[in-house]
Amino acid sequence: MRPRIRAARTDDLAELVALDAACFGSAAWSEVAWADEFDRLSEDRVVLVADEGAIAGYVVLLVPPVVLDVVEVLRIAVAPAERRTGVGGQLLTVALDRCTGRTVLLEVAAGNEAAIGLYQGFGFVEISRRSGYYAGGEDAVIMRWREES
Repeated sequence: MRPRIRAARTDDLAELVALDAACFGSAAWSEVAWADEFDRLSEDRVVLVADEGAIAGYVVLLVPPVVLDVVEVLRIAVAPAERRTGVGGQLLTVALDRCTGRTVLLEVAAGNEAAIGLYQGFGFVEISRRSGYYAGGEDAVIMRWREES
């Protein structure tokens, strides 16, 4: 069964905090940081979840006013048990559909080959690196997507 992609609701908060911790460990966002994301939903944040009864994944977008041409993927994660099932692709498809005519940027750990492969499959290209950005000295790869005209 394919999960339903929907906008996050405030009652998803605890589940998102737990999923984030399972995916990012010590680099996970705190409950306060997640609550801040929900407080800003009406301003410039979009949080989408893949819902299969339990949240299988999520994506957080920073979507400034249309005058600014760039959208940022702030966070994307898929529950460990749901990886390689298409959930990440579904989330990216819906997220990119919201970004028509805009450039989308994201950063990913250089060693996260699965994520980099997913992003490249959607047309993201590496545009820069931040040397030693992550804990342990791992580089961050900055990637860009621009819808084909």
